[in-house]
Amino acid sequence: MNEADKERRMAAEMPKDDVVAILLRQHARIRDLFAEVRKAQGEAKRQAFEELRALLAVHETAEEMIVRPVAKETAGKKEADARNQEEKEANKVLAHLEKMDVADPRFDVQLADFERSVIEHATHEEREEFPAVRGGRSEDQLRDMGRRLRAAEKIAPTRPHPMVAGSPLAQWTVGPFASLVDRTRDAITRSGTPSR
Repeated sequence: MNEADKERRMAAEMPKDDVVAILLRQHARIRDLFAEVRKAQGEAKRQAFEELRALLAVHETAEEMIVRPVAKETAGKKEADARNQEEKEANKVLAHLEKMDVADPRFDVQLADFERSVIEHATHEEREEFPAVRGGRSEDQLRDMGRRLRAAEKIAPTRPHPMVAGSPLAQWTVGPFASLVDRTRDAITRSGTPSR
């Protein structure tokens, strides 16, 4: 059983709307997408990377907005700050990768390094942050957090924004505007109209 399957199995043992279950399923999908990007070529590779990029941007933003304040209380400020810092660094790398041509051999090298750091970050969350959040909140509170996480994802940016990454306050204040810009840009890109 691979790590993505383990994450899906752990999520299946929790209530469907539990915030940690949602995040575990997303971690599994992120692992799947990294594998898809590694294996694909050409347009399929670009599309898989765009899906990965959007999922990572939305996932990390929602975590910073909904999970991190609770983790600060339950896991401690040091733990929450460490995860926020990792997300800030990942956002910078993701922004750099987004500008690269997926056919460039350097893309694969940088993507492999990025994947290692993202997986390490997810492992820290799963071993340190998530158990503290689950232990410090009731099942009803965890489901409420899950609903709020889903709502935050609907207004979260779909592209990396290194200037706001790692800061829950910045995500709440700048995130909705950045999301509007990103989602407009995504729609234009999907329509085939060049964006600049």
